[in-house]
Amino acid sequence: MAGAEETGRLVLPGVLTAAQAEATAGWIAGQQRADGAIPWSTGQHLDPWDHVEAAMALDTAGEHRRAAAAYDWLAEHQNPDGSWYAGYADGDPTRPSDLGRESNFCAYPAVGVLHHYLATGDDAFRRRLWPTVRAAVDFVLRLQRDGGQLGWRQEADGRAVPDALLTGSASGYQALRCALALAELAGEAQPDWEIAAGRLGHAVRRHPELFLDKSRYSMDWYYPVLAGAVRGQAASERLDRHWAEFVVPGLGVRCVRENPWVTGGESAELALALWSVGREREAVEILRAIGRLRTADGRYWTGYVYPDDAFWPVEQTTWTAGAVLLAVAALTGDPPTTAVFGGARLPRGLDRDCRDCPR
Repeated sequence: MAGAEETGRLVLPGVLTAAQAEATAGWIAGQQRADGAIPWSTGQHLDPWDHVEAAMALDTAGEHRRAAAAYDWLAEHQNPDGSWYAGYADGDPTRPSDLGRESNFCAYPAVGVLHHYLATGDDAFRRRLWPTVRAAVDFVLRLQRDGGQLGWRQEADGRAVPDALLTGSASGYQALRCALALAELAGEAQPDWEIAAGRLGHAVRRHPELFLDKSRYSMDWYYPVLAGAVRGQAASERLDRHWAEFVVPGLGVRCVRENPWVTGGESAELALALWSVGREREAVEILRAIGRLRTADGRYWTGYVYPDDAFWPVEQTTWTAGAVLLAVAALTGDPPTTAVFGGARLPRGLDRDCRDCPR
């Protein structure tokens, strides 16, 4: 298990002590199955995106063996077309609970694989997982639409859903940049990926009309910043524009604009977005606000309905805890985490619009 030496890097006054970081990492590790799968919690389902988020959190706490096992689970259970199913009951690969395949779920392992490699320098791991990443990206790009956006899902019957989600496409943009970094390390040029990343970033930055209107959800507000598609002044302006709609002072971030419900995952992700554009003080304030979601043994409730003074839903999830650890890792300067979420040195593809694109 992670010890004080590893989690000492995750000390953030008013947010986490080394012992608290160790407890949270230990709880995530305790939910991991023997085969490497990390469900939301024991008995709940696994989806590939949240599985990766939890694995990345384990790496921030020095749990590299466990993180590697999580990525090996993905490699072992990848579908022949490069995808993963959208859900697995209790993380059991023989019991898919949703036979659809979602583009951002299948793209995100590239972020985690690069993060793990940067955390460990393990070339054997990178070489072993590269074919998995390559196949997954090829699947994702088969869902890319003419405007550059990613169709969000392929149904169980093979039908591609043409509709695109801004949050999912933004996440896919971050993943494509990480995949391009892995391609460079593998010595395999991927010019089609470079074009696809450029088109996708342009769509996220400039063409909201290409996406379903999910603006009532806070993720659509901050995710283009978190994923690195929008940076600089444009990023701060975007965050300021809807701040009052989603941020509840002293409590955290609403998941949905009109609902009196703050959630740990969205709050930690906003903290990451704020950090990525140099607004560390506000990021720390957001993380301190969600301290009420923390249990004594290091778990995090998914959300809090503040008029009722009630935690809801009645669950603690590995991805919520993982998002908190990743946000703290970025704020405390963990190099792998700052690399994949800061994005300064990630390839950006062939951008069509470079006025405010990441550099």
